[in-house]
Amino acid sequence: MNIKIINLLITGIGETFYMVVASTVISYILGIPLGVLVYATDKNGICQNSFVNRIVGLVINLVRSVPFLILLVAILPFTRAIVGTTIGSSASVVPLVVAATPFVARMVEASLKEVNHGVVEAAQAMGSTGWQIISKVLVPEAKPSLLVGMTIAFTTILGYSAMAGFVGGGGLGAIAVNYGYYRYQTKVMLITVALLVLIVQIFQEGGLKLASYIDKRIKR
Repeated sequence: MNIKIINLLITGIGETFYMVVASTVISYILGIPLGVLVYATDKNGICQNSFVNRIVGLVINLVRSVPFLILLVAILPFTRAIVGTTIGSSASVVPLVVAATPFVARMVEASLKEVNHGVVEAAQAMGSTGWQIISKVLVPEAKPSLLVGMTIAFTTILGYSAMAGFVGGGGLGAIAVNYGYYRYQTKVMLITVALLVLIVQIFQEGGLKLASYIDKRIKR
């Protein structure tokens, strides 16, 4: 393997980290409020509102139902309007965020539902407001589950980023497509797959250990 391919792989790793980390962060910035909203407005939530719950839930389910490759192509005009181009790692962040935000919202909702309802009832009995219950009770109690969910979201977004290589996205996915698929360089394909697996394992193990460390329910 020549130096050109090695440099290309190093650049691809950097682009992949940029796409996945940026997309994960933005998806959580958008997904956490959505997940909290769906949870809070549920029939057993602290701010019950069936109309809002159904509308937000419908939007989330509709976006989640669209396969990523189709979504990637469908929102190309939106991507161009946001970043000025549809090619490269920055352009890939837009569809990654659009695809991942509903996924994150559902994971946040599931994490909040894992919190013991008795804790919420105790906070309500003490006169806590809805915002205080969310910020002081629900989110802190659900923190370990949220961290585990983040590792799952990271893995999912990493898989999406690899698919973005088929339409001009950057990163290891683009290298696998351009060299491993179109140019029949099997060795490059295998190396990119190995690198993607390694990245997933590092983040997954790190996320799980961090979640275990901060979970006060686990005795160490």
